[in-house]
Amino acid sequence: MLDALSEKFEKIFRKLRGPGVLTEQNITDALKEVRFALLEADVNFKIVKEFIDRVREKAIGQEVVQSLTPGHQVVKVVWDELRAMMGHERAGIALSSRPPTIMMMVGLQGAGKTTASGKLARLFKSQGKRVLLVAADPRRPAAGEQLSALSRDLGVEVHRMDDAQASQADVVRICRAGVERGDEQGFDLIILDTGGRLHIDDELMGELIAVKAAVSPHEVLLVADAMTGQDAVTMASQFDQKVGLTGVILTKVEGDARGGAVLSIRAATGKPIKFLGVGEKLDALEPFHPDRMASRILGMGDVLSLIEKAQESITREQAEEAQKRLTSNTFTLEDFRTQLGQVSRMGSFEQILGMLPGGQKLKQAIEGDKPEREIGRVVAVIDSMTARERRDHTIINGSRKKRIARGSGTTVQDVNRLIKQFLSAKKLAKAMTGAGGRRQLAQLLRSR
Repeated sequence: MLDALSEKFEKIFRKLRGPGVLTEQNITDALKEVRFALLEADVNFKIVKEFIDRVREKAIGQEVVQSLTPGHQVVKVVWDELRAMMGHERAGIALSSRPPTIMMMVGLQGAGKTTASGKLARLFKSQGKRVLLVAADPRRPAAGEQLSALSRDLGVEVHRMDDAQASQADVVRICRAGVERGDEQGFDLIILDTGGRLHIDDELMGELIAVKAAVSPHEVLLVADAMTGQDAVTMASQFDQKVGLTGVILTKVEGDARGGAVLSIRAATGKPIKFLGVGEKLDALEPFHPDRMASRILGMGDVLSLIEKAQESITREQAEEAQKRLTSNTFTLEDFRTQLGQVSRMGSFEQILGMLPGGQKLKQAIEGDKPEREIGRVVAVIDSMTARERRDHTIINGSRKKRIARGSGTTVQDVNRLIKQFLSAKKLAKAMTGAGGRRQLAQLLRSR
């Protein structure tokens, strides 16, 4: 996500943080490169000009140039302005004090409205809310079928007319009936999955305006494809002018290396990005935090989001149990396999690395390697062991290694490497979690 832009920014600011005196000319030269980087990222040129003017005004101030760390001060100015451009604070969903909260999903066909509706339903269900999905796209029967399938997977209810009724139904009537049902049956949240077109037309906008007038939604969320860059920004402006938006969900952000829509949609429309779709799975939805995104772009990482992902994947009880087993020296290969599964649930290694400070360098260091493939191989090896072998690796002799290798489609060398990795991970983890962990960790690192 935004890898190309992040890499360019890192190169630009490496020069500013280097040795030597920082002058106004140095700053001007750096800002020219920043300007080109943003334009190449498909950010609107007017937004880029305003951004560069604001940064220049603050960066050439005497308190910056004459500070003890002028290079870092300039980076801080850029970070502040990036955050301001994307919205100072996180913009959440405005839940009604008197349920149900009505959310109306709008956008073009193919942007991912139905999937985004399912992701939101999953998110709010995990928070203890009762969610009703409403299939409000009668022209596309597949949309209703898709929403029904998602509702079954999620364990939430869906309001949908059968295909024969829907083909002749009025969209406003469908939405009004769904809202009435949600109100009568005590749902906390109603999500209207409205129809889209391959292009914006007056008929589509007329339908959406009529639905909005009929049900008075608390949120009107545009679902837009981040990879379309400025097209997404232009389309958001048109929807906002004609229908009136309260926020945006950008989809397919995981494949967006440039970042034009992410960076400029708030500045162009005045409407906040509320969520980012970062994958096809129903849990691949991230709240949008402007400050954290600014840190990711500048290569500072996003440790807070990483911690939140870890908390979603690993409960406090699981973490305490793992620590207890490590410190008591009862950590087994079975526990090792469980830990790998928990890490995998946090997302791809590329996503995790992107949240670490200096993550861009780490990505480049392992370029060509496939950590997920290696984890799959490790899990296959452990699954080929008996329960006794997983509990006590010391009994795994030569003949057992051959059997395990055959059963997992690997080699004896792979089995040996797994055992070595397990022992190293066990030793390292014990050093960090046990008494005097910092001292033991320092000794361990010196011995490696």
